[in-house]
Amino acid sequence: MKAIRHSGIVVSDLERSLSFYRDIIGLKVVKKQEESSEFIDKICGIKGSKLTTVKMAADDGNLVELLFFHSHRAPRQCRNLYDIGPSHLAFTVQDIEGEYKRLLGKKVEFISPPAASPNGYVKVAFCKDPDGVFIELVEMMEGR
Repeated sequence: MKAIRHSGIVVSDLERSLSFYRDIIGLKVVKKQEESSEFIDKICGIKGSKLTTVKMAADDGNLVELLFFHSHRAPRQCRNLYDIGPSHLAFTVQDIEGEYKRLLGKKVEFISPPAASPNGYVKVAFCKDPDGVFIELVEMMEGR
């Protein structure tokens, strides 16, 4: 493997999720496209697919891809942070206390306030996106 290309998140409401990841989290839209083809059907293992994908970048170039399926819907699943499979996205922030307050002001749901790791290396807080996907915010502590 050369690199991690992107993390994909299927969303229930594209505009609401775009607003969250772009306007609240601060990712930048790199590419938005409508997709529907035999190729997409084949690689997704479904028939009659129609979806919109939005690739979004963090300042360091890492990508998150939002996928909204117009053609196929699944019920929203409540997940626990400890469930098997991909569990969360993690973003490095400069000021976790400031981000915590800012995001609370935007009505973002947090599991708990920021907490320092026992070794003092990082401060961490988990919140949720509009579909309940866990987002980890991490601040590296000074001198570490």
